[in-house]
This record gives sequence, structure tokens and C-alpha cells, in this order.
Amino acid sequence: MNDDPRELCFVLMPFGRKPDQSGRVIDFDVVYEQLIRPAIEDAGLRPLRSDEETRGGIVHKQMFERLLLCPFAVADLSTANANVYYEVGVRHATRPRTTILVFSHDTDLKFDVSLVRSVRYDLDAQARLGSLARDREALAHRLREARKVERDSPIFELFRDYQPPALPHSATDTFREVAQYSERAKEQLAAMRARHLKGDDLRRRDGAAGKAAMAAARAEIEAWVAALGDLERVEVGVLVDALLTLRAVELHDAMVAFVERLPEHVFRQRLIQEQYGFALNRCERREEAEQVLRKVIQVYGPSPENCGLMGRIHKDRWVEAVASGDSHADAQLHKAIESYLRGFQADWRDSYPGVNAVTLMQLADDGRWRELLPVVRYSVMRRLDSLPDEREDYWDHATMLELSVLASDPKAAHRWLGSALARRRETWESKTTADNLALVRRHRERLRASGALPADALAPEAILDLEARLRA
Repeated sequence: MNDDPRELCFVLMPFGRKPDQSGRVIDFDVVYEQLIRPAIEDAGLRPLRSDEETRGGIVHKQMFERLLLCPFAVADLSTANANVYYEVGVRHATRPRTTILVFSHDTDLKFDVSLVRSVRYDLDAQARLGSLARDREALAHRLREARKVERDSPIFELFRDYQPPALPHSATDTFREVAQYSERAKEQLAAMRARHLKGDDLRRRDGAAGKAAMAAARAEIEAWVAALGDLERVEVGVLVDALLTLRAVELHDAMVAFVERLPEHVFRQRLIQEQYGFALNRCERREEAEQVLRKVIQVYGPSPENCGLMGRIHKDRWVEAVASGDSHADAQLHKAIESYLRGFQADWRDSYPGVNAVTLMQLADDGRWRELLPVVRYSVMRRLDSLPDEREDYWDHATMLELSVLASDPKAAHRWLGSALARRRETWESKTTADNLALVRRHRERLRASGALPADALAPEAILDLEARLRA
């Protein structure tokens, strides 16, 4: 990436799909990509979005640098996110102007913004941008006009003698260099992940060549991460991107080693600890993984993510116990079910722990699966109904595939299989789904051998065909 001469505009907003105060779910990645980012560029500025990990509670030096040193800032207050409000307060206390607030047209703001330059954007009943061209131009106009305004911070407006802290030019110049380095680093990681995916595509046509390309991409990523050196000097956003890149290419041992090198203030954050537990479990260090995740749940409370990861630990133990003939296997199965169920109950909109609970309930002959399956299906369909096609991801369609298999609906299963494969991004995604279907297939094979398989159940051979296509 060449140095970009445009002034930076820092964007403070939630990531992904989040509910507003009315319970309506807004896809903030769409709001950013279709409205905020283009409007900033229309105004002749370069957008710099706050890193996703800051939404999880990480407040770090680089975050304050962005708040203090970016010439412009746009903050979306549509969900009354506490972090965003805090960051706007820091910005208003230190920058007399060039802070623009945006929010959906029916947002109930938590403080009076009559003194603050703001832009309302329109959302329809499905939380989709309703007047995109108008709202994009309104935001771009506000940003252009902000250059001409002496003050837009209520603190500086009300207290005319109040002076902002003096920020040396050297700090601003260094910050700009760091920000551009971080953007470059993220682009490099994205390019290496793309090379790994390209190798995976090649593997389907030429197994040896594809595997060699994937191995080369993994080696490149490991070398790049090792070359980061002292992680205290690396921006948190880059650290998180590096960690998730290691996960995407299934370098789980490298994930564990990387997390254990992180600075303490980063290491102890929830997102990092959850990924640490995930990686430890994938390295078959299950006791350590469970300890990490138990502490996360104790500190932050149950969530679909941490309970889903805990459920996976018990599920893996159950699979191992069954394979070894351990008489205590059922105990692990029931622990897995309860962990997944707890995660789904923590947020009914997240279907990942829900579908796992349904699957394991069916394998355990736990009749609750019949009651839970339509609830999980409804959760997924509501999400799909609220998203444009280009925003739908692999997991929504894979979940519908699994539910169709559990409900013994072969036509629906093949339909969702095709749409899931079309949205696959990483090799491990479809492998995970295939592994889940294999559990269901083996259960039905046992039922058929004992004469207990219902006549209308999807046959094990049909499930095996779905598995093969997912692993191809």
C-alpha cells in the first residue's frame, strides 16, 4: 500500500450484526461499507475503522491515539454502545471540532445532541438502508463543512476559554506512519489467506499441487508472524488479525504459542482468551482449554461463543471416550448438550450452539431435540431474511443443511448443501460440518443395525454422500 495523503477519519461503531434499542438487528458492516466509508471518501478523507477487538472492551494506547490524533471522526450511536459513547466523550474533551455523530432515524439517544453536528440515516423495517444516496451525500456534506466550523464539541462550545491539550506534530506524524503500517499489515495477512484459499481450490483439481500451495501459504504466514518481533510494539488490531489468520489456516499450535507471547493487557481480554481456549482444545490440551473458558464464563457470563467452545471440549471428549470404549462417555455427551444449550439460551439469535445442541440431543435420544429444532430453524431463517444475499455466510446455510439432515428432509438438505458450498471461505468450515454429519450417520447406522431406525429417516448412505461433497 502506498502512503495515502488524504486526512484520516476515524470511524467508531459496532461490528457485525447488533440489536438496537428496539430489538431490531442492524448489520453495521453493511452500514459501514455502503454508507459511512463511501461518504468519508466522497469528502476527500481516508476512513480508518476502529478495530473489532475494541468492541470487546480492549482500550489501549493505539485506540487513544486514534481518538486524539485523527483529524476527523465519525461515531455511530445507533445501539447506545457504551464503548462508543465513552470514546465520543474522550474525543469531545480533546478535539474542538470535526467529530460527526450518525445514528438511525429512530434512535433514542442517551444525551442531548442539539449542539453536536449529526446525521440521521434511514433504515426500513428490515433494518436495511432506505435512502442511501441522500444519507451518503448528507454525511459527506457534514464532513466537508466540518473543516469550516470553529467548534462542534459541546465542551468547547459551552466553555469558550477551554483549550485542547497540545499535541506535538511528531506524535501526529508517528501516528500516521503506524496507522499506515497497520493497514499494510492487514492487507498482507488478507493476501496470504487468499493464497491459502487458492491452494485449497487447486487441491480439488490437483491434490498434490494444491496441498503444496496450502503448505507454502501456511509457512509464509508462520514466518510473517514470527517476524513481528516484540509484540509490545505492534498494534492490537494487527495482533488480532494475525491470530485469526493462524486460526483460518488451522495452525493451532502456532496460535497457542502466539497468544502466550502477547502483551499482558492484550492476553487477558475476552476475545483473546476465547481463541486461546479454542486453540488449546484443538491441540488436545483439553484440561487447560476448559480452565481458560471456565474463567471467561465466570468473568463475562455465558455467551454463544464461550459456551459453544466449552461444548466443543465436552463433545470432543465424548467422541474420544466412545472410541476408547469408556463407560463414562455419556456423561461427556450430556455436558456438551447443556453447554451448547446454555450458549443458545444466552442469545437465541446465534444458531451455532443451538444446532449443536439439537444434533447431540438426537444422538443422545433426548426428545427435547424435536422442540428445539424449529426454534433454531426460525433463528436462522430470521437472520437470512434480514440479510442481502451478498451478506449471507457459510454458517447460516450449513446450519440449515444440518437441520434438514436431522429432520430427514433430503431435498432441503441438498438445496442447502449447494448454497453452503457456494459460500465456503475456509477449508475447515465444510470439514466441521462434515464431521457433524458423520456423527449423525454413525448414530443412524447403529439404529439400523438394531432395527430401531425409523422408516422415514434419512438413510446413512444419503448422509455419507453429503459428507463426501463437503470434504471434496
